[in-house]
Amino acid sequence: MLDVKKIVKFLPAVEKPTYKPSLNKKLMWTGLVLVIYYLLSSQLFGHVYGVTPGAGQQFQTLQILLGSTFGTLMTLGIGPIVTASIILQLLVGSKILDWDMSDPDQREKYEATQKVASVSLCFIEAAAFVLGGAVPPKSPDLFTKSIVIVQLAMGGLIVLFLDEIVSKWGIGSGISLFIAAGVVNTIFIRLFTPFTMTGDLPSLGNPPAGIFWRFVNGLLSFNQYEVFMNLIPMISTVVVFLMVIYAQGISLDVPLTFSALRGFGRRWSLKLFYTSNIPVILTAALLANFQLFSGMMAKPLPDDPNTRCSLLGCIFQRPGGGSEPISGVIYYLSAPTGFIMELFSGVSSKLILRALIYMTFMISCCTIFSVFWVNTSGMDAESVADQISSIGMQIPGYRSNPRIIKDVLNRYIPVLTVLGGAAIGFLATFADFTDALGTGTGILLLVTIIYSFYEQLKTERMEGAHPIVRKIMGEE
Repeated sequence: MLDVKKIVKFLPAVEKPTYKPSLNKKLMWTGLVLVIYYLLSSQLFGHVYGVTPGAGQQFQTLQILLGSTFGTLMTLGIGPIVTASIILQLLVGSKILDWDMSDPDQREKYEATQKVASVSLCFIEAAAFVLGGAVPPKSPDLFTKSIVIVQLAMGGLIVLFLDEIVSKWGIGSGISLFIAAGVVNTIFIRLFTPFTMTGDLPSLGNPPAGIFWRFVNGLLSFNQYEVFMNLIPMISTVVVFLMVIYAQGISLDVPLTFSALRGFGRRWSLKLFYTSNIPVILTAALLANFQLFSGMMAKPLPDDPNTRCSLLGCIFQRPGGGSEPISGVIYYLSAPTGFIMELFSGVSSKLILRALIYMTFMISCCTIFSVFWVNTSGMDAESVADQISSIGMQIPGYRSNPRIIKDVLNRYIPVLTVLGGAAIGFLATFADFTDALGTGTGILLLVTIIYSFYEQLKTERMEGAHPIVRKIMGEE
C-alpha cells in the first residue's frame, strides 16, 4: 500500500518553530503573508500569462468562498486545501478511513495524506478551470493552455506554503485569513472604487461605480432615488454584521465537573451556530459550482452573442463586464440581488417566485448540510459524550456514564443543529436580498473568522504586544 508519509518527505515544507514565537512576531508573519496574498491577487503582480485580464469575474461567489481572484496566481485560492480537507474529514468521520485522530502516528498520517491530496488537487483543479472554460486562455493551442495550467497550479502551491506559514508562525489559519481578506477586498472595492462600471476614469456624466461615491453624488444632485438605492446596501451590510455578531453570542452552556476532583469543573458551550459557517460554505459552494458548470456549458446565441444558453438556462453577458442569469434553473437558483429595493419600485411575480425559491433552497440546504456535518464530523451527541468522558468529566447530578451524557446532549444538539443551519441560511439570504456588500455568504464568513481570530488573540500573552493590540484587546 502507498505510504504517504514517505511521499510527503519529498515535498517542500515550512518547519515548525523550535520556540514559542511572541505575539508581535506572530502578527508580523500573519501581516507579511497577507501582503503577499494581496500582491499575488492583483493584476499588476499576479497576472497569469496567456489569460485575458478579467477572465472568470462572473464567478463572484466562488471567488469569495475560495479567497481567490480569477485570472491571477490566486485563481485556485484555498480550493485545493479545502477540498482535500473536506473529503478526508468525511472519510474519517464516516469511518470509511478508520483512523484514530487521538493517535499521534495516525494523526501524522492524516496530515501527510491531506498535504499530498492538496498538491495533487492544485494541478487537477488548474486543468479543470482552463479546459472547462472558467479561465479561458487567449489562444486555444495546447502550449498556451499548458502554460496557464502550470501557472495556476504554481499559484495553488504558493497558497499551500502561505497557509503553512500562518498555521506554524502566525495566528489562526491561512484558509480563514485568505477568505476574510477576499471579502474585505470585495467590500472595499464595491464601496470606494473610483473607477466607472467600464473601468474608465469618472466624468461628469459617468460617476464612479463605488456605492459611497454614488451616494455622495446623489446627495449633491438632490437625487433621492440614487441616494436611497446606494444607502440601502450600506445599511444592510451593517445590520447583517450586527445580527451575525449577536447570533454568535447565543449559546447554551452544559455544566461539567471532574469525576475524580470535586469542586473543579467547566462549561461545555453549545452555540446556536453549532456547525459554525460550514453549512453556508457547502451550500454556497454547491450553488457556485452549479453556476460554474452551467456557464461552461452555455453557448452564445447566433442572433445575440451577449446571451449564452444551455439546458440549465440563459446567461446575459454585460458589455461593461460581469454576467447575470436571465432564465432557466440557473435564474431561480441565483440570488435576486437588490430584491428589497425592487419592492419599492414595483416587482414582478417572476422575481417574487425567484426570491421564494432561492430562500427555500438556501435554508433547506443549510439545514441539511448542518445535520450532515454533525453526523459525519464527530459533532453528534454520542461523539461529544465520548470526548467528555475521555477527559474524566461528567454532568453534575448524573452518573459518570457516556450513555447518560449522550441522552442529556441529545436534548440540545439536534435542535441546535437544525435551528443553527436554518438561521445561518436565512441570514445569508437576507443579506443577498438587501444587496449587502460582500454577499451574504461573504459577510457570514468574515464575521465568524474575525470572531475566531479575536478568540485566539485572547489566549495569547499580551505583555510584549504592541500598545495598539493591547488596547484593542482591552488590556489597557
